[in-house]
Amino acid sequence: MNPILRNILAVIAGVAIGSFVNMTIVGLNGPIIALPEGADLSTMEKLKESMNLFKPIHFIFPFLGHAVGTLVGSFITAAIAANNKFRLAMAIGIWFLLAGIIMVYLVGGPIWFQATDLLIAYIPMALAGEKIAKAISPKN
Repeated sequence: MNPILRNILAVIAGVAIGSFVNMTIVGLNGPIIALPEGADLSTMEKLKESMNLFKPIHFIFPFLGHAVGTLVGSFITAAIAANNKFRLAMAIGIWFLLAGIIMVYLVGGPIWFQATDLLIAYIPMALAGEKIAKAISPKN
């Protein structure tokens, strides 16, 4: 397969699979950890209004979703890519970081969560995903 096409497909796969993992984990939040009384997540505005009701425990699954989604997405990308594996894995991390910044802007949340999420869940996880892919297949 043409290396450029393979790299494009690797990035698309990383974004798609990473997003799926992210949304799946974030979706577990409600069924596993009950929402606070009065919280309404039906729209972005109502979510933003409900943010003050959330306790630290309510941020576990969003953080895990962001971190594991980025880790898996960058791993998939680095594992599939023909070359430039590090750069492409970092592109996945930046993609998800930008999405995280947009969510912080739209939804807000406590500053401790915003800082933890933006500083740990994206670029460090993309680095880890690329390192894991490299370790599993050192010849690539």
